[in-house]
Amino acid sequence: DGSLAGDVGFDPLGFSDYYDVKFLREAELKHGRICMLAALGWVFPEFYHIPSPDGVFSETNPLAAVSKIPTFGLIQIVLGIAVLEAISWNKIYMTPERPAGDFGFDPLGLGKGSARARMELAEVKNGRLAMIAVGGFIHQALLTGKGVIAQLNSGDFAPTAFPLT
Repeated sequence: DGSLAGDVGFDPLGFSDYYDVKFLREAELKHGRICMLAALGWVFPEFYHIPSPDGVFSETNPLAAVSKIPTFGLIQIVLGIAVLEAISWNKIYMTPERPAGDFGFDPLGLGKGSARARMELAEVKNGRLAMIAVGGFIHQALLTGKGVIAQLNSGDFAPTAFPLT
């Protein structure tokens, strides 16, 4: 109905007929925020490495880096995600009057007044773009085994055995 930021009525599979629109928007915002962070985290290691004695943080291909994370580190990541999901679930289902994606975290007060609608639209659009970008990053890394910047710097834009000419 156009009441949410970025809503243009595009729902070709009819998900909004079966699920609450607020739940769908919450999921879209959550995945968009994760992908915006993932896009930054995917490229950042190619510019700066966190020093470590055993070189755990020196891998520039994020898909290859996952296998180098110690088991205890993976447990911490999974537990951290579980805590955030529990907080999110509580906010979604226990406070139905709250707008989707609003956790009340605005320490700088940037979302006041008329700027809020513009920022909500920008967040939705940037999140959608980031979801597509991270999907591209994953497939590019699977094809080439390189990070995004390393692939661009190599000049090899035909990462498979099939030439583009």
